[in-house]
Amino acid sequence: MKSSQPTNLSRIFVASRLWALLFGVFTYSVGAGIHHFLGGTIDWVNFWLGLGCTTLLQASGYLLKAYYDWWDPTQRFQSGGVDRETILSMRTILFQTVAILLTVGAVLTALLFIRGAINLTVLFIIGIAFLLAFFYAVPPLRLVYSGYGELVEAVLVATLIPALAFLFQTGSLHRLLAMLAFPIAGLYLAMMLVFDLQEYGREIKSNRRDMLYRIGWQRGMILHNVLILAAYLLIGGAAVLGLPWNLAWPSLLTFPIGLFQIYQIIQISNGVPPRWRTIRLIAAALPGIMAYLFIIALWTS
Repeated sequence: MKSSQPTNLSRIFVASRLWALLFGVFTYSVGAGIHHFLGGTIDWVNFWLGLGCTTLLQASGYLLKAYYDWWDPTQRFQSGGVDRETILSMRTILFQTVAILLTVGAVLTALLFIRGAINLTVLFIIGIAFLLAFFYAVPPLRLVYSGYGELVEAVLVATLIPALAFLFQTGSLHRLLAMLAFPIAGLYLAMMLVFDLQEYGREIKSNRRDMLYRIGWQRGMILHNVLILAAYLLIGGAAVLGLPWNLAWPSLLTFPIGLFQIYQIIQISNGVPPRWRTIRLIAAALPGIMAYLFIIALWTS
């Protein structure tokens, strides 16, 4: 019986990494929620236009990565018997999709400019976000396989997106952005290291240089644990420096989950067979739950 092949549409959905786009929505809501928490009135038109811009930019970066992955003959999907016609068709569809997304994103950005939501600060942050998303995927830098791709993604999703959400409302930055975004970024990067760890053997064979490839799996495990602990230390330090307690304490509720994740990684380093399904689920849930708790605290205050 002939095995069924995934459709181009399903490949597009996989390449767009919907879970990461959803996380971008979460961090965007954190940034806008800070403005609400500080007593500002949300401009909902700017909110939705800005969310569209950041989501389209994020998706464009992921799809550009997929476009160049399909060019690379070492990728796993090409070694699985995908014919040349399918490869050319998929690359054409990916290119057209990215072109559409970037065009729509440019239109939304123009609308934000017309509405007065873009100043030099906003333009600077948008420029950084665009360059990171672009060179994350596109040669010659292609940061995704440089050993720094995970860091670039964490900076984009967990710090620049919430900063833009706040800027679209106010036009200026606030220290609460750093206090909330940096812990989320640490947990997001720890999550990416877990994903790399599961794929470590395959990445070595395909010579794809992710962060774990660059620093080694043992150092990667240590870094993972340090990032989780640092996230909660940052929250504690921020509380001392003025982060309102009604924002700090909900996020600290996730600390036991973080400790359990550290325990699981230590077990792997000691030779215990990993339960990847559980480990991946907790790794993804940890930054997501923290961001969600921040959202609840910000929007209900």
